[in-house]
Amino acid sequence: MVLGGSSRQSLATARTCLDKVIKGLSAQDVASLATDLFTMVATLDSSTPLRRALTDSATQLVAKNGLVEQLFGPSLSKSAIALLKELIALPWSKPSHLGNVIEQLAIEAEASAANLAGELDQLESEIFAFSQIVAGDTDLRQALNSSKYSGEGKRVLIAKLFGNKVSASAARLLAALVSGLRGRNIEGTIAFYATATAQRRNRIIAHVRSAIPLTDSQQTKLARSLEEKIGQPVRLNVEVDPTVLGGISIRFADELIDATVISRLADAGRTLAG
Repeated sequence: MVLGGSSRQSLATARTCLDKVIKGLSAQDVASLATDLFTMVATLDSSTPLRRALTDSATQLVAKNGLVEQLFGPSLSKSAIALLKELIALPWSKPSHLGNVIEQLAIEAEASAANLAGELDQLESEIFAFSQIVAGDTDLRQALNSSKYSGEGKRVLIAKLFGNKVSASAARLLAALVSGLRGRNIEGTIAFYATATAQRRNRIIAHVRSAIPLTDSQQTKLARSLEEKIGQPVRLNVEVDPTVLGGISIRFADELIDATVISRLADAGRTLAG
């Protein structure tokens, strides 16, 4: 997804907002949040005036929030409503960018649900397998690209083809994927979903630099500590780097925790210089 201007920074902020909303939720609750976000995308896509009303910087936020409650309050979760209210408070270069970003968050939320269920690897494999099937089956590809079939018809087709052969997260994502091309072809939509899923994975990988190898016990304790902070199962990528001179440096999502000796020496040097 290519965004320019203020929308690019709003996407980064939106992903942080999603992290906060899903922290502490169960896999089932996060999956329900993803479903609600996909519902929002479909609603926004159906109305140009709605997109403009929710992204117009001249409209007071209280009026926007009232519109959100009126449209989505009776049917969607409080978590989804709270997230949308944060999003409409952000600046957007184009009204359509709001729906694009919510779609990204919906995919990432489903990937987070898979991560909580211990199925993220499986989900990524199943999306890839689906891309290979579509690439190798001309009739299926044409059917999924055709405007003659409704979104519901495409969902039914995918359910018949895959049924219970894939994980629950994959089944939900594939249903959303085939019924929400949003002006793309099926190949482009699969690529977008695969990229968004991979981007969510990247947010739960902690890159650790240490002067010496960490023991299994140390890695377990570190992973648990980060999991409590992030609210998601975390994967460690440990690099032994003698140049850090002791301590560890941890980078995950958009955060950096640098507790290395060289970092502390640099801080001390800046203090003395000041």
